[in-house]
Amino acid sequence: MTTPRLILASASPRRADLLAQIGVVADAVDPAEIDETPLKDELPRPFAARLAQAKAEAVAARQTDALVLAADTVVAAGRRILDKPDDPAETRKHLALLSGRRHRVTTALHLIRTTDGRVWSRLVETQVKLKRLSGDEIDAYLATGEWRGKAGGYAIQGIAARFVPWIGGSYSNVVGLPLTETAGLLEAAGLRWDWPKT
Repeated sequence: MTTPRLILASASPRRADLLAQIGVVADAVDPAEIDETPLKDELPRPFAARLAQAKAEAVAARQTDALVLAADTVVAAGRRILDKPDDPAETRKHLALLSGRRHRVTTALHLIRTTDGRVWSRLVETQVKLKRLSGDEIDAYLATGEWRGKAGGYAIQGIAARFVPWIGGSYSNVVGLPLTETAGLLEAAGLRWDWPKT
């Protein structure tokens, strides 16, 4: 890595792993502690953008000479935001709602260069279709525990891949970080890195 330092404002190990996939390793991980409750009547895209901005600003306030990257991923069925479920019952409702239909996964990116306060931001949206799920399939998936901490109640990069016959757009966006767009923002902000060797 070359200067400036990159700070990942996320507690998600998936985002760090995704960055590493394209050869980018953050100099530090500094999660933001913010309220992630949607506002009354807030729509999915503005919700994702607001949270990503709030995370980046919270971390940038305590970092110097750095690029602070924050992201927020929202799963939505129409106008309804499907957050990270708290328990199996809520997960079952999410999966029953998504069963046999398309939904949207939106990730908002927010990048702040603390040396001059310059900001880069981007919204990336992917459509995902789940096959029609039987009650037995939902029960089996709930038993895996993979749904815990996952927006929408499923992880496309895990066992739930067997439920996804089609996506339109960025796969890495559904996992939690759209890599092409993230790399573009980092390059625009002056970050350079070595290509990974295979």
